[in-house]
Amino acid sequence: MNTEIIYAASLGGALIGLSAVFLMLTLGRISGISGITSGLLSLSLTKNDLWRGAFLIGLLLGPMAYLALGGKPPEVNIESNFAYLVVGGLLVGFGASMGSGCTSGHGVCGIARISPRSLVATAVFLTTAIITVFLSR
Repeated sequence: MNTEIIYAASLGGALIGLSAVFLMLTLGRISGISGITSGLLSLSLTKNDLWRGAFLIGLLLGPMAYLALGGKPPEVNIESNFAYLVVGGLLVGFGASMGSGCTSGHGVCGIARISPRSLVATAVFLTTAIITVFLSR
């Protein structure tokens, strides 16, 4: 495997972990993306929820900063049709709603907090992914 990819992935993972720790230490909040987004889109948004918008803007600006500093964009090959992508996106959103969080929230933040619900959820995500790949390939 390309060492540049390994370093970039390691740095990205470390930055994700640091951002999760920083958000917990400064605001006492969990950096699960589905929870942050749904809170931002809720009708009960308060002045204290401005951090949600700042967090999501940071997610969008991060890749732009990477490219501005000379990083190379990853090669992306999507080999599925648009309908499958839409249905998959809706299923992921539905699953995140039903599972009280998304894979990033459970996998990064929940496991770090040793949350039993997140440990089970992450085990289910990974098992389902392995079975899906095994059956589809």
